[in-house]
Amino acid sequence: MSGFDRIGLVVPLIQAPMAGVSTPAMAAAVSEAGGLGSIGVGAVDASVAREMIAGIRERTARVFNVNLFVHPAPRRDPAREDAWRGWLAPLFAGFGRSAPAALRAPYKSFPDDPEMLDMLRAVRPPVVSFHFGIPSAEMVLALRETGAVLLATVTSLDEARAAEDAGMDAVVAQGIEAGGHRGVFDPAAPDDALGVLALTRLLVRQGRCPVIAAGGIMDGAGIAAALDLGAVAAQLGTAFILCPESAADTAYRAALSGPGAFHTRLISLISGRPARALANRFTALADGENVPVPPDYPVAYDAGKALHAAAKACGEHGFGAQWAGQGAPLARAMPAARLVACLREELVAARGVALPDRR
Repeated sequence: MSGFDRIGLVVPLIQAPMAGVSTPAMAAAVSEAGGLGSIGVGAVDASVAREMIAGIRERTARVFNVNLFVHPAPRRDPAREDAWRGWLAPLFAGFGRSAPAALRAPYKSFPDDPEMLDMLRAVRPPVVSFHFGIPSAEMVLALRETGAVLLATVTSLDEARAAEDAGMDAVVAQGIEAGGHRGVFDPAAPDDALGVLALTRLLVRQGRCPVIAAGGIMDGAGIAAALDLGAVAAQLGTAFILCPESAADTAYRAALSGPGAFHTRLISLISGRPARALANRFTALADGENVPVPPDYPVAYDAGKALHAAAKACGEHGFGAQWAGQGAPLARAMPAARLVACLREELVAARGVALPDRR
């Protein structure tokens, strides 16, 4: 049995971690329904992550996934940060606020967070996944010794080979269609921007790890297409944002159900790394003139979050980080367990083959 097979999926789908949107209730509901529920802890500290994991275990005894950010430490450039704050200053002024006097990195990368590693070694989540890269061999070994199945997001064959060499049990092939942060290891390097179809097939044919397809997949027919390409499962994120268990606020839900869903944008302005979001006032800033280069991730995110807070206080919700993939118009509002059941029914209809009931 491969490492990935130990997850024991009944329905070959993973609910994407979606830091800030996924919740313990959502992850537990998906896992209970036969998929793999996930939480993202890259934007919280070890104590909050521990509470989130405990929240899942209070609701289910089934396997779940904990996702970590593995981005390089930001290079601090005072001149660049001053230019960024100066460019945003008129927007803050429009909401009666001043731009932040200084910017900070609002959260740590996993390699720089020994408390997070200690916590994971203690609580032993069954699946651990990585975004933006792979941690050190020592950290990978420490997690493997807990018995965890290890997954990594990749956007190219080179990244997939690095994940394989690091001992990952499977790779998440993130196509350019995907919502949220693009998982490229090096955002300064050229990005071939492969779609999920081409990337999945490339990794199935030339890679060594099981492949999980991700990007724009919203229904059972999409999952079936991923399986037909040789993937072992599909990862869906935007499909779960409208579930009541999601932490998405009312404005985010309304935006996902509105015209912006048909015009997602891949931009770096919000956080400092490429990420796909619903079209809103923040994404429209990319069309302006003389847009400076934003500070490194997640320093730029500090400014973005502050701008959103200032706007929100004035009743303007168009500066939120409303991440979504290209399949956004296909999102459905229903409880997570019911959505998994619908996806299963659609997958069976698309493939004409019943799924085994191993629950």
